[in-house]
Amino acid sequence: QVDLEESGGGLVQAGGSLRLSCVASPNTFSSPAMAWFRQGPGKEREYVAIISWIGGITYYRDSVKGRFTISRDNAKKTLYLQMNRLKPDDTAVYYCAASSRRTSYRSSDYDYWGQGTQVAVTS
Repeated sequence: QVDLEESGGGLVQAGGSLRLSCVASPNTFSSPAMAWFRQGPGKEREYVAIISWIGGITYYRDSVKGRFTISRDNAKKTLYLQMNRLKPDDTAVYYCAASSRRTSYRSSDYDYWGQGTQVAVTS
């Protein structure tokens, strides 16, 4: 059984939009926090957005605030990341993750990871 499976990446011009999806297993989807991380070429993995299970509270890294939106569809057990006004700096492999412990910015606090989906933004 795959716990998390992402889709929706691709190649887009700067200023364009993409929506990433992450289908989760039922147990994984009810984790205290789910998040999107990304890892660009030659860069460390960084958090992009987090959503808590209780209250659906959202957090965003500064560079994506106002452009990206994280959301979840409980009936479909799916996490989304709507990305608008994309920039070349957003180019990365995007990962869906779930933490069984807490809402956190640290990748080490996340127990479950998807395989990643590539997003490439051209200028």
